[in-house]
Amino acid sequence: MRSGAAIRVCQKIFRCVFSSFGGRVDEGQPERWTERCSLEEHLGPHAETLADAEAEAEARAEALLELCQKRHFLSGAPPQLSRDSLLSGCHPGFGPLGVELRKNLAAEWWSSMAAFREQVFAVDALHHQPGPTPPADTAFEFVSAETLREILQDKDMSKEQLVACLENLVKTSGKLRKNLLHGALEHYVNCLDLVNRRLPYGLAQIGVCFHPVSDTEQILNGVKRIGEKTEASLVWFTSPRTSSQWLDFWLRHRLLWWRKFAMSPSNFSSSDCQDEEGRKGSRLYYNFPWGKEPIETLWHLGDQELLLMYPENTSKLHGRDGRKNVVPSVLSVNGDLDSGVLAYLHDSLQLADNSFARKNTLHRKVLKLHPCLAPIKVALDMGKGSTAELRQVCQGLFNELLENGISVWPGYQDTVHSSMEQLYSRDHFGERLSAPEKQRYHHEGNDTHSQTKGLFNQVHIHS
Repeated sequence: MRSGAAIRVCQKIFRCVFSSFGGRVDEGQPERWTERCSLEEHLGPHAETLADAEAEAEARAEALLELCQKRHFLSGAPPQLSRDSLLSGCHPGFGPLGVELRKNLAAEWWSSMAAFREQVFAVDALHHQPGPTPPADTAFEFVSAETLREILQDKDMSKEQLVACLENLVKTSGKLRKNLLHGALEHYVNCLDLVNRRLPYGLAQIGVCFHPVSDTEQILNGVKRIGEKTEASLVWFTSPRTSSQWLDFWLRHRLLWWRKFAMSPSNFSSSDCQDEEGRKGSRLYYNFPWGKEPIETLWHLGDQELLLMYPENTSKLHGRDGRKNVVPSVLSVNGDLDSGVLAYLHDSLQLADNSFARKNTLHRKVLKLHPCLAPIKVALDMGKGSTAELRQVCQGLFNELLENGISVWPGYQDTVHSSMEQLYSRDHFGERLSAPEKQRYHHEGNDTHSQTKGLFNQVHIHS
């Protein structure tokens, strides 16, 4: 069931529930129910409709999980591989095709945010941030197991000395990074000279971040596990005068970018948000079958982050806004590429009619990924004919396509000839060109095809 249909069902349910209230008393307040009744009695037939929609969404999610595991987009098996583990970053990892899909997504992000913008520079930072850790910080401390073992095995230390030694070790050991913001702020002063201290400009980075995950069902005493996720970050330094306009610009830009590669663009949406300190921002969501999950966050951080990092000399923070020297406002644009991969996998799942099946009720599960994101662009398979000659032609095409940066699936290496039904069944891998080579093969230089036009057209090349 589509999201729009689900919303209409929920609206009918709410109208049904509220219509069962009596008249209004006590200055317009609805009177309370005097009889206890179950929710199902008031929902009536709509309860079954909602239950069917939830069951269908759950079945769709499980089918995609199974398909992605079978086709090597995801690694592992249940219970390690589940919806919750994928969202928390505690899963076994992506498979070969999943890694390629994430690499393509990261490349598109980089092209859009950094590669073709003269005011954006690439930076890199350590996964481990040295130095003391604030008491309220929830980041994971980085402590050597050997050092910890030596302290605990020292029998000459009293209990108080042991506690003090452990606390000092934790405070001075540093932490694993939770996001990429800190690394960009460290490069701000040095990179300011690259733009002649002129604002605005940005620093871009892609890397792995770590966050605590509570899992009390599997680990005793509520010990938190480490979750990992690959983030893409742009930290934008701009004049306070134009910071709000830039935040609106990046919000529109990011929402359009996510929708650009989607089969159902309306599943990507945004909403305003606010953190504990009152700073405003926006979140971008994808509407999964079970509900919305955030995939990117934009924050207006003001100048406090820079002032905290460089408290000794604020003059070196000044950038030029026309003729004025100002401490810039910091905008953080932070996307979760792992969640983005899951969003596009769910978005691409299609049930296509199987033209080779005897019964029309049978369907093929197809991942219709955008050509720019598809992990494999071309699949080379052999039809019937001279095996040695066809292998030689396929090997030549394989090498030529790889030299031009086109990812190829070497299906011709199979010892058994591929039928068209087997060839079509392989579009689980995503949208790409399929080139079955038959006895009449091409001359070198005459096999030129393009899939740059049209988002979701599958082209089968026959010789």
